[in-house]
Amino acid sequence: MTIADSFFVPLEDTEHFDKDDATCPQFLVSKSRGFLPRQDPLAELPADFATLDSLLKRMTVLQPQDRNGDRSMGLLGTGDFGSAVLKELQPEGREVQAVRAAIAKGDSRLISALFRDYCFATSAYLLEPVDVAYRKTGRYAPGRNRLPAQLAVPLKLLADELGHFPFMEYASSYALMNYRVKDDDYKGFAGRYSFENLELIRAFQDADGSEKGFILVHVEMVSFSGQLVSATEAAMLAASQDDMPAFESHMRRMLETYRKIQVSMESMWKRSKPQDYLKLRSFIFGTGPKDTNPMFPEGVVYEGVDTKPMHFRGESGANDQLVPLGDNFLEITKHHPDNDLTKILREFREYRPATHRSYTASLEIRASEIGIRSLAMKTSPLSKALYILLVDQIREFRARHWRFAQAYIIKATKFPLATGGSEMARYLPNNLKTVLRVLDESISEWSQLDFDSLQSLGADETLLAEMVERVIRATDYQRQELAQEVSLLQEERRNDPDSGMLDAKAVRQLVV
Repeated sequence: MTIADSFFVPLEDTEHFDKDDATCPQFLVSKSRGFLPRQDPLAELPADFATLDSLLKRMTVLQPQDRNGDRSMGLLGTGDFGSAVLKELQPEGREVQAVRAAIAKGDSRLISALFRDYCFATSAYLLEPVDVAYRKTGRYAPGRNRLPAQLAVPLKLLADELGHFPFMEYASSYALMNYRVKDDDYKGFAGRYSFENLELIRAFQDADGSEKGFILVHVEMVSFSGQLVSATEAAMLAASQDDMPAFESHMRRMLETYRKIQVSMESMWKRSKPQDYLKLRSFIFGTGPKDTNPMFPEGVVYEGVDTKPMHFRGESGANDQLVPLGDNFLEITKHHPDNDLTKILREFREYRPATHRSYTASLEIRASEIGIRSLAMKTSPLSKALYILLVDQIREFRARHWRFAQAYIIKATKFPLATGGSEMARYLPNNLKTVLRVLDESISEWSQLDFDSLQSLGADETLLAEMVERVIRATDYQRQELAQEVSLLQEERRNDPDSGMLDAKAVRQLVV
């Protein structure tokens, strides 16, 4: 048995589950769908959930246009969502009974859709005061610290059934379980998962605006994950069998796929405007981490579940699998420093579907056992170049995320925490610095002889050699730029320790 056979490996496809077993989890890992759910999300709930569905449709701050082209304010826009929940849903109403029946039946597609919808309702309920305060003052206020039983009980039942935390997550609720495909036969950049062929199922702020762009760009990016998983696993198998030509071929496939994902990620700038992001951001914060989140200083009590407060990190793109896959395959993960920021990075992994967690952990072990980095750097100039270029893809990913954070968040608010609860001005640079260190080490092993050898192999290889040379220049510039940016932010923070939160007196003056 080879190393590649010894751990969790992805499925070839998931089509037979769709026909044969409705109880199979929605989130698997396959070479066809990658990290997307095995079935597109259920958009319409059964009649027993009509009241919940109505609340979620009426809650969105900006409602869809009416026949005259006008847009009214939804329940969250008027600050009435919390009272509507208490009025329209009952602690042991038919929705709770229907949740228990759905769990007993075991229909994973329905259970997953219900988890998504109860997550949306929960975040809207808890964070409504946060958003009202921000829209009125430009500053945040504490959220509600008790979740009523009509939301808490069914959410906890669904979370336990699926193996999730009872709070909104990136994959299982906000993004990868929250899209609708318009045309199954659509031909576009990402096929049927091209951005323009997708619609949101649920939205907090505006289902047709920047919130749509923010969520569905992520879905389009992840739609390439099947290609990425397939190429990664093929490269792993080739490496375990010492088949270097195949290893290099599949690393090329990985590089090509990451470059497609980068194109999709770059489209975020036009599809989700920086000036709109804080309008939707209030609702994707978490109730943790414990003791450091001023929005929920005492956590949240889930009524009917537990009398002790609970704390959960918020929805975050940091919980996506595209970068962790590259980190682990390229053995970047082992280069992270042993500090509090790396502990947060590993904690984020717990906010993913169980199969995603298992695959990521398995890949990290298998890549280390094989010694992917050493193999790539010692086999040939081609494998060395491909390794460097793949690490640079992770650098580009993290660098763009850092630019997003600066443009969308840091320039617009003094509140220091990201939605996932990390201190973004420290967390994101920490991860980027790690990638730069791996690049530095790898570049130090690149020589003029490697460059010349690649050039002698043909036009495609010459292009790869030239790309490595550009990476060398870009890495040096990125390191200097990052140091200057972090230094400037630290100085600004020392000179202006504003927390971005309202003081207690101002909070009391708000009517929510």
